[in-house]
Amino acid sequence: MNTTLLIMAAGIGSRFGTGIKQLELVDDFAHIIMDYSIHDAIEAGFNHIVFIIRKDIEQEFKQVIGNRIAFICKNYNVTVNYVFQDINDIPGKLPAGRRKPWGTGQAVLAAKSVIDTPFIVINADDYYGKEAFKTVHEYLIKEGRACMTGFVLKNTLSDNGGVTRGICKIDAENNLTEIEETGNIVKTKNGAEANGMIIDINSLVSMNMWGLTPDFLEVLEAKFKEFFEKKVPENPLKAEYLIPVVIGELLKQGKISVKVLKTDDTWYGMTYKEDVAVVKGSFKKMMQEGLYKANLFSDL
Repeated sequence: MNTTLLIMAAGIGSRFGTGIKQLELVDDFAHIIMDYSIHDAIEAGFNHIVFIIRKDIEQEFKQVIGNRIAFICKNYNVTVNYVFQDINDIPGKLPAGRRKPWGTGQAVLAAKSVIDTPFIVINADDYYGKEAFKTVHEYLIKEGRACMTGFVLKNTLSDNGGVTRGICKIDAENNLTEIEETGNIVKTKNGAEANGMIIDINSLVSMNMWGLTPDFLEVLEAKFKEFFEKKVPENPLKAEYLIPVVIGELLKQGKISVKVLKTDDTWYGMTYKEDVAVVKGSFKKMMQEGLYKANLFSDL
């Protein structure tokens, strides 16, 4: 069965400072986080890659990764497509003064015309680990239903500031029942807290790694029209159409079932500029331990 890796790389990264954070080098061999995600996805069995980017970063993106990845993918019978997230690609009129992108829901919708297989959605600037790709791919192939990678909260926190995480509630069969978006989660001596409230560091959280099927895109499109009619008028400059929110609504309506697949891998990301040194150190350690090779794709 063919399966698709859908990479959301259109984010501006305002908290990262200057430069495009998705293109930050993380090792001594000119690799970025996306290289590792693509490696792990191909290793797991995904054979189609779709990059969701903005038109204004297309040239730099292709120079840094796109052309190189396309060349590598030819050796493994993996196809590559580009789609563009456009603020004007909406079921209505762009509100005057709107500059903010419409969110992950619209980003995934941008790929609707090139996806006809089960697919996994990831953020371009997040490292998820080998186990996550393997478990999602296996579930999509065997079960053909929606799933989500559940990371242990303590494996996703930053030493450099608060983070927002979708804390998951699950039933006895590990089906997702609710995602509680929780902001400003910070490390403490004894664990973690958010705005003075203690948070269980062993909670499972969503890091925007979803396993989905093509029929979900039809629902996503219909929900986007609904969002534009109901939510945008309430907050025309900042309303966002987000995958976790859409799935949360579908869960409440009993219209979707999402299996939570726990992983003990550590998530790495670069929310803050100061995170870069930690991330680079982590990749260096993984390479020293033999988890990856300097010639990254040579072991596939």
